[in-house]
Amino acid sequence: MKVYIDGQYGTTGLQIQDRLQGRSDVELLTLPEEDRKNTSARTEYMNEADIVFLCLPDQAAREALTLVSNPTTRIIDSSTAFRTDEAWVYGLPELVPGQRKAIASAARVSVPGCHATAFVLSVNPLVRQGMLPRDYPVSYHSLTGYSGGGRSLIAQYENSADREDRLGRPQHYNLGLHHKHLPEMKKRTGLDFEPIFLPTVCDYYNGMVGTVPLSPRLLHGQPKLHDIHALLTAYYEGEPFVRVLPLEASRELPPHALDPTACNGTNQAEIMVLGHDEQILIACRLDNLGKGSSGAAVQCMNLMLGWEETTGL
Repeated sequence: MKVYIDGQYGTTGLQIQDRLQGRSDVELLTLPEEDRKNTSARTEYMNEADIVFLCLPDQAAREALTLVSNPTTRIIDSSTAFRTDEAWVYGLPELVPGQRKAIASAARVSVPGCHATAFVLSVNPLVRQGMLPRDYPVSYHSLTGYSGGGRSLIAQYENSADREDRLGRPQHYNLGLHHKHLPEMKKRTGLDFEPIFLPTVCDYYNGMVGTVPLSPRLLHGQPKLHDIHALLTAYYEGEPFVRVLPLEASRELPPHALDPTACNGTNQAEIMVLGHDEQILIACRLDNLGKGSSGAAVQCMNLMLGWEETTGL
């Protein structure tokens, strides 16, 4: 199958390219970097390809889509542009029963954002199963490496004298509470309201943990810690890339040991149910460049081409 990555020299594009280069079932159509803005060359490659990955900013992704005239070319987009668009299939196979089938038959797939992936994996089952009220005042915090900010933030961290001072310390951002992942967080969990979301960027390259605190007394049925754990475990049973850690393993974590980099280099997401019966914390750990972007994109490609979902991952 012929695959073209539009935006192949960006952070996500390079990661997808790395994941595909060693595969004999894929022919990568590659433009020299000096031609990456050559519209005619891009158009030719996009219409020749079976699968096109769009690894571009939102507006550039919308513009690139207008270059595709071949009705058999299928698109996987990594931007925010289409994640709540009903004409596009949301690229999270673990979302609901039937999502894999929808992705497999889709012409247009929008890959989730990294923050949204951790949030949706944590919250969606609780809403779907009726445990978390749709109007619950959800809050969400994530800790992530600086690669999640793309080329500009990577350059800021890696080429700045401030790294020894200001950038060396964790930095809260999205202080206006209008993060671009919020619409998909709300839509893909079925919540009535967007969560209050505060992300933090830290001085390491990749890896993240997203956490959602819950008060069981405000949940339907006032569940205990083990009830929430059992629900999540059952929901993700048999999933190749989402694992709910046993309660015993979570309890045995030593202090300060929730390492955000433990899933790096994989397409895995690990969910932990922490705390006690009165106050519960759901934590989801993943590689923001893996299950949070490029790994998820390749997972969707495998499904769309009818291949084993785990191929190359």
